[in-house]
Amino acid sequence: MEKVSTILDVFFILITILVVWQFYRASNKSKKFLLIVFIWMTLQFFLGRTNFYENENAIPPRFILLIIPAFALTIFLFLTVGGRNFIDSLNLKQLTLLHTIRIPVEIALYYLFIAKVIPQIMTFEGRNFDIVAGLTAPFIFYFGFIKNKISDKLLIVWNVISLSLLVNIIIIAFLSAKTPLQQFAFDQPNIALGHFPFNWLPSVIVPLVLFSHLTSLRQLIMRHKKNNG
Repeated sequence: MEKVSTILDVFFILITILVVWQFYRASNKSKKFLLIVFIWMTLQFFLGRTNFYENENAIPPRFILLIIPAFALTIFLFLTVGGRNFIDSLNLKQLTLLHTIRIPVEIALYYLFIAKVIPQIMTFEGRNFDIVAGLTAPFIFYFGFIKNKISDKLLIVWNVISLSLLVNIIIIAFLSAKTPLQQFAFDQPNIALGHFPFNWLPSVIVPLVLFSHLTSLRQLIMRHKKNNG
């Protein structure tokens, strides 16, 4: 990772902090959330700094440890009463605004490609169109929640499309990593996301963005049913 500048490292750390702060606001400033995410970020800091994810032949691939715990927690929250109460208490407007962070994330990914530590396929010059969600998020936020000009149906459609864009890049990133399951980018594989601070993308940023979409969809669908029931 010597090819990556310190400026890009700092830029990405700030992006992650901003995502966490935005979700913290959406959670009505939940101290429990901050504690859990701080512990998780600290663990990923040490794993990323000790080259834990560089074992290319591990079965199952160690890369899954970047995402599986957070996804398991998401499932737990949706399946439990207390979890659903937390989900329904989140601020839908703030969750929508959170998606603007996908713009600087995509910029960071582009410069990681320039540094030759991720493949072009993972950028907006390749098959990653996630920046569209980031660019449209401010308009959805403004017209949907400030001006109230967008219907719940359209908000649902936007969340579904944006979630699909996220799932697309998750699959590409995983299949571009140097593991026995690699399918893409053998000439320039995805190695950055196993190193700090960029391992915070799959372990912190992506789960929070994904969780925000799922939460928004639950709230919007419930609200739509209530208003049209």
